[in-house]
Formats: sequence, structure tokens, C-alpha cells
Amino acid sequence: MTAPKKRGLPKPLPDGFTLTDTVKKKWRLGKILGQGGFGLIYYASNDIGRPVSADTDFVVKVEYLENGPLFSELSFYMRAAKPESMQKWMRSRKLDQLGIPKYWGSGQAEYNGLRYRFMVMERLGTDLQKISERNGGRFKKATVLRVGQVLVDILEYMHENEYVHADIKASNLMLGHRNPQELYLVDYGLARRYCIDGVQKDYKENPKKGHNGTIEYTSLDAHKGVAPSRRGDIQILGFCLLHWLCGSLPWDSDLKNAVKVMEAKAILMDKLPESVQQLSVSGASTAEVAALLLYMKSLGFQDKPDYQRLRQILSTGAKEKLDFSVPHGVGEKSMSKVLDTPLRGKRTAKGRGFPKAKTAAMEVVDDDDDEEEEEDEEEEEKKFKQASSCNRRVAPAPQKSDRVQRSLRPRATAVRTYKEDDSCDDDEEEEEEEAKSKPIDARYLRGPPKGKREQTLKVPPLTYNKFHKRIQQYNHHHQCQS
Repeated sequence: MTAPKKRGLPKPLPDGFTLTDTVKKKWRLGKILGQGGFGLIYYASNDIGRPVSADTDFVVKVEYLENGPLFSELSFYMRAAKPESMQKWMRSRKLDQLGIPKYWGSGQAEYNGLRYRFMVMERLGTDLQKISERNGGRFKKATVLRVGQVLVDILEYMHENEYVHADIKASNLMLGHRNPQELYLVDYGLARRYCIDGVQKDYKENPKKGHNGTIEYTSLDAHKGVAPSRRGDIQILGFCLLHWLCGSLPWDSDLKNAVKVMEAKAILMDKLPESVQQLSVSGASTAEVAALLLYMKSLGFQDKPDYQRLRQILSTGAKEKLDFSVPHGVGEKSMSKVLDTPLRGKRTAKGRGFPKAKTAAMEVVDDDDDEEEEEDEEEEEKKFKQASSCNRRVAPAPQKSDRVQRSLRPRATAVRTYKEDDSCDDDEEEEEEEAKSKPIDARYLRGPPKGKREQTLKVPPLTYNKFHKRIQQYNHHHQCQS
């Protein structure tokens, strides 16, 4: 049989297929949960005698044996993320949690003449990319700074174990499956050893390896083809924090041109701190991000970052809880823009990873156009009844401009990507109460115009017919009563 392409997705393994890892522990596969750049992700269980539950605590990543990304990720776990090493680190730093997913096992398998490599991991919740899209690309400032502190803890552990991540972004950050206040950095397919047995790599530009990583956030060193470094991780983190605070980056319009993106990043770094501070949006100063990038700029290629200083830069004085409710100032324009723009996290041809992997984020309930249409019609009917009770006249057909605004307005409560307490919904409840207290718009209280009038607006036929039918029924009802 011809060997499959190294960069192709593997052919799926059947539901109930049993894998045996390197220590002879058996794992049963369930349904496919999602897919990454070159692999599939399955529900899994260590109880091989019964079907895998959707509430399981394990997932399995599967790729063809010839592929490199999963091999790189396994190398990181074998060398730097052993459970005993992580526990020792957490005790020495007095950390309750270190956001590196737990590794449970790995091995190889064969099915229908094809060879596979697999890795068993703890299951996680939704990723921050899904939440970012719901929030117009932004998070609340206190949450952004808290996420930054968690990532500094993770990066310090990785760097002390001679690895860099090189691909921090929202789709590679996931909440805990059981506890959404826990945050994890995932996907170590681009993780590399910057230091081998205490000997660091030298700074050397290589245009053939340029622009590797996720184009929006990758470091200037990576744009030039330089090997990943600790200062590169800090710069990537700074770009991510800036995006989550502002909802966009200055080079967003040039993402198809890696050279232009590199030039825009160089200009921003050259003009620090003003270049970042002037990007502040309402209620979200970027002063902390400017300070972080300014400190990163002072580091040499082989310098060790001062992680405590980085934590202090991002500190708010207290450990804030992760609050991913919609920030103030994110209006309909920014939200509708998100709906019309392509997903972030796309890579250049040389990058790779799991930006589209759904893992537990497959539990997200996406909005449907038909449901939104149905909700709009129900809203129209409700307003029609309110107008009828106040003034026994027929309301005119809705204006086209109103219809367009309603069709673009996202329903914030329709997407529930992770479990959260009711406190996250306070803003939405206040908006609903405020909407109830508003008086009825005057246009719903006017009677129809006398005589004939020209039809100047093109109302969608289906919606107009339904609305017109309600008007006829209303007139007929009152004629019978009179």
C-alpha cells in the first residue's frame, strides 16, 4: 500500500478501536471530537469494556506515524513536562496550577495497513478563540492581564526546561474541562529546544525559514528565520495581549503579506512606548503591554527574562478571576465586523498546529441563520401586540433599515461555550431590563397613511407576507366585533 502524504489528515479509526500505549495500558477510542492541522482528536477512556462517554476526562491525538508535529509534542512531554517535574516546580513556586495539559500515555498503532502515532491527554474545555469571536476580538482588561500572568508562569517553567513554545495565541489557550477558571497552553508541535545541555543557539538569520509561526503574533526574530528564543516568546505574548485589549492589530490588513507584517511590527517596536499606548481603547489602557514590549526590546537574544518583573508589570494588585463576558464598548459594529471577517490563527505555509482543533470546544452551540430569522419575527410580533394594546390601529410594515440591523445583531446569550457562574451574565440582564423599560417607538403607534402610497422599500417577501397576513387577521377580527 502506498504510504500516505506526511501532511494529510489520517484516515479515521473506528469507534471502539483499542490502543495500547508504551506501558501496555489500553485506551478505547470514542467519537471524533475535532481535528487539527494534521491529526484527529478522539474522545477516549481507560475503561475498554464499555462505550466511551461524552463526559470522559481523556482525549487522544492521532496522526500518521510519518508526521512530525505530534512527534515534536511528545518529545517536549518526555523531556520537559513529566508529572513529577511539574509537581516539584509547582511546590517550589507555590502554584496551585501550572497550565500545561497532563500527559497520560502514548504509542503506535496499525489499522488497515496504515501506521499511526497517538498521545493520550487530559480533556480540556473551550478555547479562547471561540470566546474572542463572541466578544468582538476583545477581553476585559483585568482578564487580559490575568491571562498574561498565567502565561508568564507557564513560559518560565518551559524556559527553565530548555524549551520555548513559539506559538502562543487564543486558539492554543483552553479552559479546564471541569474548572473554567483554569487556563492551559496547548499545542507544543512548534515547541523547540533553544538550549541543549546548557549551550544556547547563536543568533543566525535564515530567510529560507522566515515567517514561521502564526503570522499575526510571531516574533520579529522568527520573521527573519532566527531560531526560537525566550525573548521571542515574550514578544509573541505582548502581541497577543495587545490584540485582546484592542480587538485588532495595526497589521491586520496585511496578513497575506508576511514582509509587510514584519515591517509594521518593526515600526511599532521602534516607536515604543507611544506606538502601543496610542492604541488604547475605551476603558482599556495598553500601558502595561507597552511596558512589557519595551522590556522585551532590551533583552539580548540569549538573555534570560526577569519573570518576576514581567509578573509585576502585568499585576493588578490582586489575582483577578477570569471573566470572559463582553467588555464595555464592544458595540454592534465591532461585533458584526467579527461575523464578516475570517477566523484568526491562520498560519503561513511553513507554520502548523491545531488552530481549528475543536477538542472540547465542539460543545459550542453556533448560531443558525434560520433561528435568528425566527427570533426576529417573534420580536416583530411582540412589538405589534404591544402597539395594538396601546392604540387600536394597525402598525406599518417595519422599515428596511431596522430589519438589516436586527439581522446583523449577534445574540450574546445564544453561544455558551463553557460553564460559568451567573455573575458573568449581569451585564446582559441589565441590558434586558433597560430594554423592557424603554417606551414603545412612536413609529409603532401611528396609523397607516391615508390613500395610496408608493412602495419604495423592498421588504423580504417571506417576512413581509407574514406581517401583512397578521394585519389582515387583525382588521378582520375588529370588523367582526364592530
